[in-house]
Amino acid sequence: MGKREMTALFVLASLWGTSFLFIRIASPAVGPFLTMEIRVFIGFLVMFLLAKGMNKTLQIKKYWKHFLIIGTVNAAIPFTLIAIAALELNASMTSILNSTTPLFGALVAWVFLGERFTVQKGIGMALGMGGVIALVGWNSIPVTWIVILSASCSILAALSYAIAGVYIKKHLQGVDSFSMSVGQQLAASLLLFPFIFIPTGEKTWAPEVVFSLLALGVLATAIAYLFYFYLIEHAGPTNTLTVTFLVPLFGVFWGAIFLNEPITVGTIVGLALILSSIGFITGAKLIKVRRSEESRV
Repeated sequence: MGKREMTALFVLASLWGTSFLFIRIASPAVGPFLTMEIRVFIGFLVMFLLAKGMNKTLQIKKYWKHFLIIGTVNAAIPFTLIAIAALELNASMTSILNSTTPLFGALVAWVFLGERFTVQKGIGMALGMGGVIALVGWNSIPVTWIVILSASCSILAALSYAIAGVYIKKHLQGVDSFSMSVGQQLAASLLLFPFIFIPTGEKTWAPEVVFSLLALGVLATAIAYLFYFYLIEHAGPTNTLTVTFLVPLFGVFWGAIFLNEPITVGTIVGLALILSSIGFITGAKLIKVRRSEESRV
């Protein structure tokens, strides 16, 4: 990847890293379904208004079937699964588990797109997963069935993201990022709406909850997906999905600052392994960034 793509990768990771913080605050307060419905609706509204203000032509009618699919597998399903996981897991853990996405992404791209799964990518995947293990291994989290189910939700969300990335690469090449972002969030909003009526207990609308919901919609959804679709188009699905090796670092960082979640020795070891993995998977050097042929899939 080139300098522009690498910059977009780190910005996207930072934005999505905050999402786990905001979800951890909002989901237990108002429930996972309402949290995600508010997130995608605000994301849709912001992107739609931006598109109109910039005189962008949205191709919603032309690609509505594809937008319905990515709205399902790239928003409604993974968002909700992560919000359910956040009822039990802290922001650090949900962000760490989400970093399994590139592993699924490389495998799905290999099966459906014929994208080469090279030794270099294999080493990168191993390093990335080693970083995840290091982060988890130095954290004392009691293992219960609820925790296992919550972790499974996070991993299934990662698989859903991987499928979405490959689908976008295969069926929506050349479609502008505004149309994809607006179409996806609109579809997800419609899909999630019926579920907000499921009883989830008493809701708490504290100021930090309201702020978290707004930030989820504007920062972690509307703005973040502009960067995401840009990377899918210019760097390919596997390279783009390596963002989830960076996201847990930001997730741990934001969680430590705002939720007082502990940073362990595993954070330092995991940081080195995860950053190294990105170099292998994307074919880019982190110190001296250069364009790699590996990014042209």
